[in-house]
Amino acid sequence: MRKIKVYEIFVKNVLTKSKIPGIDYSLNPYIGCSFACKYCYASFISRFRKHAEKFGEFVEVKMNAPEVLEKEILKKKPGKIAMSLICDPYQPIEKKYQITRRCLEIFERHEQMFSKFQLSILTKSPLVTRDVDLLKNLKNIKVGFSIATDNEVLKRIFEPFSPTIESRLKALKILKENGISTYVFIAPVLPMNAENLLKKLHGLVDEIDVDCMNYIWKTREIYRKYNIEFAMREDYCEKVKEKIKELTE
Repeated sequence: MRKIKVYEIFVKNVLTKSKIPGIDYSLNPYIGCSFACKYCYASFISRFRKHAEKFGEFVEVKMNAPEVLEKEILKKKPGKIAMSLICDPYQPIEKKYQITRRCLEIFERHEQMFSKFQLSILTKSPLVTRDVDLLKNLKNIKVGFSIATDNEVLKRIFEPFSPTIESRLKALKILKENGISTYVFIAPVLPMNAENLLKKLHGLVDEIDVDCMNYIWKTREIYRKYNIEFAMREDYCEKVKEKIKELTE
């Protein structure tokens, strides 16, 4: 069983100004992610944390994030909030600390102010369904799942510690049944049967976004080891994008 080192920290702010087009603020209840996906761009955060553990082996818990959020949301200019850009807000440690849930409770408590914001949650974990009671009462919110392939074997190679694809699909169904706006982020594009994946997603999502493997150097040896170098090429990703566009129009 993997051991994840947990650090309890206190922060001065939690709504961080984002440099990503279309996103005004990043809301990260945690720093670090125990899912440790091989391709994760957020591994850069390790360079700025003085921990002996590698990325994926430690998680910092922002103990006072909900309290700080409550103060900030009353002062910040309305905009689009992304939860989360450098961690999964529903990684296993959320079961214990419930920082993400407590942040959602702040949004619910200040419903009138929160209605001026837009919140997008992105996760790989079906744990998000625990918070359906809160999510279905919040306006201007959408919940998405990151799904990079329809192939569970490949999923385990690139995302050895993340929940199964099937569990994510079941969670999407629950969210959809509760009237919550849903989306899927097919990224990074791994070898897949696009038609099969879209068939599984049919009726479960309101929106589909697609992106390529942006940091190929992080996973190049994995592609070579499993003889799937063809999927490293940009033209492969573009073909998948075209297929998905064709099947969803």
